[in-house]
Amino acid sequence: MKIIINNASMQPIYEQIVEQIKRQIVQQELTEGTPLPSVRALAKDLKISALTVKKAYDFLEEEGLIATVHGKGSFILGANPDLMEEESRREVEACMEQAVAKGRNCGMSDEQLREVLELLLEP
Repeated sequence: MKIIINNASMQPIYEQIVEQIKRQIVQQELTEGTPLPSVRALAKDLKISALTVKKAYDFLEEEGLIATVHGKGSFILGANPDLMEEESRREVEACMEQAVAKGRNCGMSDEQLREVLELLLEP
């Protein structure tokens, strides 16, 4: 499992961990039953607090993406395809929202933005 922390980001570290694990589940790099590194091991690898990793794991567990078995560790649960699709859609919408805002800040009209999107959608 590969996690990269961007210390210059305004996004909290635990959210970066959550986002990257979710992405790996969506892309099926992490599948049902895959063990996650222990909280201490991941904290040591990333050179961050174990409490930060614990917060990320707790969040993932609340969302039903992982399960923690005391004494055995944390494991990826079977991903709900609808939930994963919705998560992917939200990520794409957020990126598109930023692109539209950037375009409008540059003075582009809605029609110009549509033209750019059409160009990007062409094979």
